[in-house]
Amino acid sequence: MPRRVKAAANARIEYYALIGNTRTAALVSSGGSIDWWCIPRFDSPACFAALLGTREHGRWRIAPRSAVRRVVRRYRPQTLVLETELHTADGTVRLIDCMPMREGRTDIVRIVEGVRGTVPMTQELIIRFGYGVVVPWVQREGHALRATGGPDTLELRTPVELRGVDYTTQARFTVHAGQRIPFVLTHSASHQPRPVPLDAEAAVETTELWWRGWCSSCGYQGRYAEQVLQSLIVLKALTYAPTGGLVAAVTTSLPESIGGVRNWDYRFCWLRDTTFTLYALLLAGYRDEARAWREWLLRAAAGRPQDLQVLYGIAGERIWGEAELGWLPGYANSAPVRIGNAAARQRQLDIYGEVIDTLCLARGAGLSTDTDAWAFQRALLDYLESNWEAADSGIWEMRGEPQQFTHSKVMAWVAVDRAIRDVRRHGLRGPVARWRSLRDKIHRDVCTHGYDRSRGVFVQRYGSRELDASLLLMPIVGFLPPRDQRVRATVESIERELTVDGLVQRYRTEEAPDGLPNGEGVFLPCSFWLADALALLGRQRDAVRLYDRLLALRNDVGLLAEEYDPRTQRMLGNFPLALSHVALVNTARNLARAGGPAEHRSGRQARPPQAPQSRSRKGDTTTSHAATQAHIQPAHLDSLALAPRRKR
Repeated sequence: MPRRVKAAANARIEYYALIGNTRTAALVSSGGSIDWWCIPRFDSPACFAALLGTREHGRWRIAPRSAVRRVVRRYRPQTLVLETELHTADGTVRLIDCMPMREGRTDIVRIVEGVRGTVPMTQELIIRFGYGVVVPWVQREGHALRATGGPDTLELRTPVELRGVDYTTQARFTVHAGQRIPFVLTHSASHQPRPVPLDAEAAVETTELWWRGWCSSCGYQGRYAEQVLQSLIVLKALTYAPTGGLVAAVTTSLPESIGGVRNWDYRFCWLRDTTFTLYALLLAGYRDEARAWREWLLRAAAGRPQDLQVLYGIAGERIWGEAELGWLPGYANSAPVRIGNAAARQRQLDIYGEVIDTLCLARGAGLSTDTDAWAFQRALLDYLESNWEAADSGIWEMRGEPQQFTHSKVMAWVAVDRAIRDVRRHGLRGPVARWRSLRDKIHRDVCTHGYDRSRGVFVQRYGSRELDASLLLMPIVGFLPPRDQRVRATVESIERELTVDGLVQRYRTEEAPDGLPNGEGVFLPCSFWLADALALLGRQRDAVRLYDRLLALRNDVGLLAEEYDPRTQRMLGNFPLALSHVALVNTARNLARAGGPAEHRSGRQARPPQAPQSRSRKGDTTTSHAATQAHIQPAHLDSLALAPRRKR
């Protein structure tokens, strides 16, 4: 095994920007270094892994030789073409970075543009395939360099003279004002013919046009439109185009606490994210992407209901285990570095509710009339009917002993509720009387065992007294109306007891049975959920104030990680996180509507025009079309179904 080395002083997570081509993506630091890139897919081994170690684990740096006094970055409007201006005493240079949107090939294009003065520059390319392990065999032909290691080849083309020093490709050059110097790094399978050289200038132009064309299809015109569009671009970049799968993040093992062990691989697709994502895409008018995501879900989840996994590979592959890369010291010495994710083998009952809710949403939006989807949905429900009372690992993938988590039971209720709704709204066939009885039984169980009468709040798990941020979703999924005093007390208790500087923790790690050492940052998606819940309670100003604060936490190019540390004011966790950006999109839509996610001033949820709401026979269960966590409301399901398909 390669030796472990001490990590360098890593750039802060928020100092990175994203470039990608909907097959893979790379992270570019504000200092001009690409420190993370997996090829040929998001979940492939990294050839640049300095993010989780040192420069010797692979990176590609282009930067001034003298000290940089100031850095200004931006994406070109409505694109993922990154511009980084580096200001030095000698002058200013602009670094233009992108990954062209070309089917069948992957390139990184970097153009160094002189803006002011004459700036001496350096280029350092360290290719290490296999997460920093494999030093490639290098061949040179003029100004081209080919580096091969096993199945992969990277070819660098540039007019700048290159030289090899200690298994590193270096260059020194000078850029004058008005001058543009290209660098193109192209990946190919090592057994395939060499790719045709790419024109860097033309590639940047066509990439810019592609992204602007995609953005022109956006149908969101409400409040926060600019921020919403930026997050939609991130979501598109995290989509694996060949299958429609959406990765949770492009990174693995970025820590939830600096120096800690809560370091997980997020380069997979989580079933739990499905409804969140589907609604975000639909409200913005991206029906093709929404349909592809739904179809990915059906393919990935196909099989016996009891074999349903929490997460899958980006092509729908099953994930079988987790391994540690002992030679990588981890981001800021936060070890271990993990690949794979053992959570795939856990029982997490809430995903059945989320999958069924997604299929209900897709059906209501007119994405499909596929009868096989209904058969699949019924099979999931049949399994859940016999297993909803089992203990599980919960939404937060606890690594301790399984528990009776309240949120898991709520989502079991959602599964049954949505099946009943599909029968009523779409004329589908099913044992509705039996399902109604089951729905009422689950509801009574949660209200009896998931509720602490002494505190007057719902709790994380049966028999405990601890709070959990997932409880913020109870009124959003329609389990209880926002006017219910138990809901109000729970939201207000979370706001009071489970926040740090006004931002929401998932739970108190020192009190939870998660099988891990204490300590993590606030969870950004949960903070967006609190904004939704506050709006549902009629506290619109507080909701908007929290949302605006969350927007201010984005980095200079609009990206959000998984978590944030209010004490050190730095991002934590994998980056950029799809769920954070999905929550940003959906909460913007909710707050843009008068009164928040629905008209709740009268304490009632909006009603669909086709049919009245139903109540359980006990009268304490207000059902709604609200989709899991994605905050769908009845009238909007109908409007989505009637929305015209946008042309590209």
